[in-house]
Amino acid sequence: MKELEFLEIIKNTLSKNSFIGDDCAWLKDLGIVITQDSLVEDIHFSLKFSTPYQLAYKAIVVNLSDIFAAGAIPKYLTVSLSIPNYLDNNFVSEFYKACDELSDEFGFEIVGGDITGSNKLFISICAIGLTEGRKISSRKNAQVGDYVVTTGVHGSSAAGLFLLREKGEKEIGNRKWEIENSSLLTPHSSLIEAHLMPSLANNFSQEISTKVDREYAMMDTSDGLIDALFKIAQASNVLISVDFEKIPYDKEIEKVAKLANIDFKNWIFYGGEDYQLVACVDKDNLDKLSANYTIIGQVEEKEAEHFVEVVSDDTIQKISDLDKTFNHFKE
Repeated sequence: MKELEFLEIIKNTLSKNSFIGDDCAWLKDLGIVITQDSLVEDIHFSLKFSTPYQLAYKAIVVNLSDIFAAGAIPKYLTVSLSIPNYLDNNFVSEFYKACDELSDEFGFEIVGGDITGSNKLFISICAIGLTEGRKISSRKNAQVGDYVVTTGVHGSSAAGLFLLREKGEKEIGNRKWEIENSSLLTPHSSLIEAHLMPSLANNFSQEISTKVDREYAMMDTSDGLIDALFKIAQASNVLISVDFEKIPYDKEIEKVAKLANIDFKNWIFYGGEDYQLVACVDKDNLDKLSANYTIIGQVEEKEAEHFVEVVSDDTIQKISDLDKTFNHFKE
């Protein structure tokens, strides 16, 4: 997996690399966390599916999700755009309209960025969050005996992307499907909405970071549920065991998966872009939280090569790598 290989090269090349690891760098001396994400047209998004408003919304959410996964609160963002000549002033206006409305909703301020020309649309956002009065999470903080919890549902974004890609087609697999008559493709479809304008678990983030009295592990599911579980387990050198029957998901994805001729569990495990949170914390501290979450498993001693186990239908799926997760460099 080239992304992980590149990260390892970067760590080995930089003599000062203590902040590389979690999705946010925690700069304790400044009292902030900082993160940056870049989105590339036709790699991370398609202009065929998204309005400028929806695209900006998601680009902002991608970064806010990292801030909330750290347990911080967003304060400042910079937004950089590389804009091709087939986009006009209306695109920029609608894009920043979403930025402005989200800044009101989540209490951050856009303080700068950059605009350049390009042959495709590139979006790069840097987000800064405040840490004062909060216990900041890290992947390496999972402890044996912790409960594994998650917010929201999983797999909806991947199902929504499938629907968008197949829109207008009459043949999916070997079945006829009158897409234009399907309620799944209405503008109010929960699955398409989950992909284009995902929700965030900011309430859970704020509660856990201000109420727990010990270190805890937390990540978002931007690259998939299994990706988050695996990286936490690997960084903490533990085994995470989860019960598939306890993982929350929208049952509508089972219907869509049949049309796609795939196992719907693949979307739940590896689909990504749901931007929910996964955390490992002890029961006493969980009892302090009122925000919605679901217990899906526990942290155990690691005694074999694999880091994640998924129990389902009396079978155990052992996961020792991330080959099935999203790969930016896939050919």
